[in-house]
Amino acid sequence: MKNLFVITGGPGAGKTTLLNALSANGYKTIPEAARAIIREETETETETDGEALPWKNKQFYTDKMIAASILDYNRATASQSNEICFFDRGILDAVCYADMIGYVLSKETMEKVLNCQYNSKVFILPPWKEIYQTDNERKQDWQEAEQTYFQMKSTYERFGYKVITVPIGNIDERKEFVLTQIK
Repeated sequence: MKNLFVITGGPGAGKTTLLNALSANGYKTIPEAARAIIREETETETETDGEALPWKNKQFYTDKMIAASILDYNRATASQSNEICFFDRGILDAVCYADMIGYVLSKETMEKVLNCQYNSKVFILPPWKEIYQTDNERKQDWQEAEQTYFQMKSTYERFGYKVITVPIGNIDERKEFVLTQIK
């Protein structure tokens, strides 16, 4: 879809901050599904033993990420509007994660994934050690963050997207860079 843009990269590179800045400028944004799943699963962990977590059942977590990302995509496209929309990670981020953990997705799942097309320009934020930090939902170390960045870039390129690196800089510079690229 022409006006659906993905902002991706490794963990802790400033994606959510950039999405928040775009949202503050009136752009429609879709939050990251993975973090919502982790929050949901950790909240239920004591009651129902939440299993869909990257540090517990990685395949179940991946399946939930793909399903949630497809649902977000379908919701964004349901209105048939030409409104510009930015996604905090796309469906291929979950495919990349599956590759990284050695989880082979079914043909049926891949068909669903490939039916969800974004704008050919995908924005990737490079690792930025000065802002990187872990939290309750982001447990990857710096080395994993860097590896994820390179794997993510490779995944989007493999599926035919033009990956554009958003330069490190203050949030206004990053936002203006993205907005200039989509004009």
